[in-house]
Amino acid sequence: MDAPTLNAEPRDTGKKATRAVRNSNNVPCILYGRDTDPVPFQVSVHDLNRLIYSRQTSVVDVSMNGDTWSCVLKDFDLHPISDVPEHADFQVLKEGRRVTLTVPVSYEGIPEGQKNGGDTQILVREITISCLPENIPSEISVDISDLEIGDAIHLYDLDQEAYSYKMAQGQTLVTVVAPHLEALATEDEEEEEELEEGELPEGEEGELAEGEEGEVEDEEADA
Repeated sequence: MDAPTLNAEPRDTGKKATRAVRNSNNVPCILYGRDTDPVPFQVSVHDLNRLIYSRQTSVVDVSMNGDTWSCVLKDFDLHPISDVPEHADFQVLKEGRRVTLTVPVSYEGIPEGQKNGGDTQILVREITISCLPENIPSEISVDISDLEIGDAIHLYDLDQEAYSYKMAQGQTLVTVVAPHLEALATEDEEEEEELEEGELPEGEEGELAEGEEGEVEDEEADA
């Protein structure tokens, strides 16, 4: 796959230097690899956001001072309030050496079951895989157009040759359910919530009222 280029600049390490990087609207980053010494660098918030929020695998060529490393965005931290990236780790890819990464899933087509009134439920939007650098996909495409109501696609239904999946093979990725089943489930949940709030099931309220009236009559008789 063709990787975009991320233009980087060197940076100093340490708390004061890191704070200065962030104050300049840049993000402190580091790249590392089994055969590569850690390299600290900085990139603009704008450029890193484009990489983070892309709906494709975050493979990128990091370019700095005439050197270029083919990397995968391995991890990043966001500010808990502003969501501005505060740090990012890049792992250097090496030919012939497998890498583990998370890849987005793209579901293609409209299920036949949905056309007949069913509801399509997407349960997994990213899959963790292990593969060689040359086999890294921008996304994993899954055709769901043939799914009928009651059908599902599991991880074991995907191509098992190119990638090693780091998730349970029985994981359901997408399913099409009948709408009336959802309605029944919703009604049951509402009834359970009413009971939790102290309301009695239908039919029991009248019995309790009769019992209460009986107690009043007994008291009047004793008087």
